[in-house]
Amino acid sequence: MTAGLAATALAAALAVPAQAHGEGRTPHWEPKKTGTDVRFRGLAAVSRNTAWLAGTGGTVLRTTDGGEHWRTVSPPGAQDLQFRDVEAFDARRAVVLAIGEGESSRVYRTDDGGATWTETFRNTDPRAFYDCLTFFDPRHGLAMSDPVDGKFRILSTEDGGRSWNVLPNDGMPPALEGEAGFAASGQCLVSSGRRDVWLATGGAARARVLHSADRGLTWTATDTPVPAGDPARGVFALAFRDRSHGIAVGGDYRADQPSPTAAATTGDAGRRWTPAAHPPPAYRSGVAWLPHSRRAALAVGPTGTDLTTDGGRTWRTVDTGSFDTVDCTPDRGCWAAGEKGRVARLEN
Repeated sequence: MTAGLAATALAAALAVPAQAHGEGRTPHWEPKKTGTDVRFRGLAAVSRNTAWLAGTGGTVLRTTDGGEHWRTVSPPGAQDLQFRDVEAFDARRAVVLAIGEGESSRVYRTDDGGATWTETFRNTDPRAFYDCLTFFDPRHGLAMSDPVDGKFRILSTEDGGRSWNVLPNDGMPPALEGEAGFAASGQCLVSSGRRDVWLATGGAARARVLHSADRGLTWTATDTPVPAGDPARGVFALAFRDRSHGIAVGGDYRADQPSPTAAATTGDAGRRWTPAAHPPPAYRSGVAWLPHSRRAALAVGPTGTDLTTDGGRTWRTVDTGSFDTVDCTPDRGCWAAGEKGRVARLEN
């Protein structure tokens, strides 16, 4: 697809003119200077003006003016941690997850825009490794760890992340040998509505998606057509526009390895997954539905951004810049973030 056709397709997906006021402007990623070179795999878009970033070196940034200025609001003493997920409720309230084995996995919460933070969870089990967070509403949320004693471990909060409890694993199916989650974009655990949540896996013989309709108490596992069979392959990110319709993206994160069939869709809450007829051309680590669209979504990865306008059946490359994660908001604010402090907002 030519650059012009790709831009026109993106403009149509966003329901804006391909050209604005004769100036030749088309939807595109507009870079925003963050003043840092850390890698941001955690992104929470609140609106077109407000967004949170979480990355290496215990770094958390926040903007409230559309990315023109970023304020460093990192938790004190967190410089040795890797933040891989952030979930924000507004410009003042957010929860961030640090990943790693044992006590490296931690959760922090702020209620004042990052001026102060409270550590609300520190993992004390050396076998656990937490990857992702998600919230159903401002009070109820979950975090997931790679398998412990042969099953994925789920952490639950009912007070907005101020306290956490490990859920019983009776309703969790056994993990496959070598199966784990990928802390690549904060999208290996996602929710839709008040009770439905999905967990993406890889690293085993089959890449699976697990679904719970009761906030993580019981789960069902379904195989996907996304490449597996290696610790570097699997489903890296999920996005659901409602409790039925979802997209999975992933592949093989190694730059020298191909990623065929690296995207799939479901229309029945994850009971069945169908491979994309024309998937993205390479590994993708993040995915998000475009605002107010039933069929358009963006997928991002180190080699570019792809657009679908048919619910994930076919994808077209619209940008070749490197991003790890993407998030969109109801007021048509789409943000992307990645390596070397790279952040951008989708502009028309």
